[in-house]
Amino acid sequence: MRPERKKRRPPIEAGSPVWLFDLDNTLHRASHAIFPAINSAMTQYIIDALQVEHEEADWLRVSYTQRYGATLLGLARHHPVDPHDFLKVVHTFPDLRTMLRCERGLARLIAALPGRKMVLTNGPQAYAHAVLAELRIERLFERVIAVEHMRDRRGWRAKPDPAMLRKAMRDANVRLADAILVEDTRGHLKSYKRLGLRTVWIVGHLPRRARADGRPAQLPGTGRPHYVDWRIRSLKSLRLGNRSARLKGRQTCSRSASMTRP
Repeated sequence: MRPERKKRRPPIEAGSPVWLFDLDNTLHRASHAIFPAINSAMTQYIIDALQVEHEEADWLRVSYTQRYGATLLGLARHHPVDPHDFLKVVHTFPDLRTMLRCERGLARLIAALPGRKMVLTNGPQAYAHAVLAELRIERLFERVIAVEHMRDRRGWRAKPDPAMLRKAMRDANVRLADAILVEDTRGHLKSYKRLGLRTVWIVGHLPRRARADGRPAQLPGTGRPHYVDWRIRSLKSLRLGNRSARLKGRQTCSRSASMTRP
């Protein structure tokens, strides 16, 4: 007797969907070159600003991200660091175009989705707009909600802060029940699922995990946590409503976007 096949999850549907796209490792593969460059720049900035050794600077960078959602928030709270200078220094790349990797036909995939589209990123505004411009998808989003827009009178905030998201959605005239968050970071999805958002976990851009036995590296994103409504490998699945397709090729985004620009 053949085993019963698992039913495929239906495509996400909504009356008036509002898509909230994370930027890095969601709209492009930041793990390829950009994340390593940002991490290195952050560590060096902390070394120079706080006069600490490399090991301590690296520990501060990682621990502040884990504790507050962004290294910037920890530095702003505990050290005399200029947040705007920090954001500018660690997110400026003269060779940004060559560092980007994305899915084939990215502009068509985003444009085909019904409803409003926004970017919600813990990165700075200038960096987000630069990436979207290189990907040639900037015009597809009605607004970019970057870390500078997440501040309130009490200070800097970032994902996955619930109060920040509520305010950002009020400012954008978006009901939380209409929002669909597409994100690679599970902690952000878990936090915002409690607010009533629908959640999409994209895993196709995440780095592979090394195996201890020397076999080929394991693909990330095994299983689907309870707070994830839909787990996909490719943005293509948002449109097709089928199981995620494995990304093919590692072309540069500038080339891909020029081939598929509407």
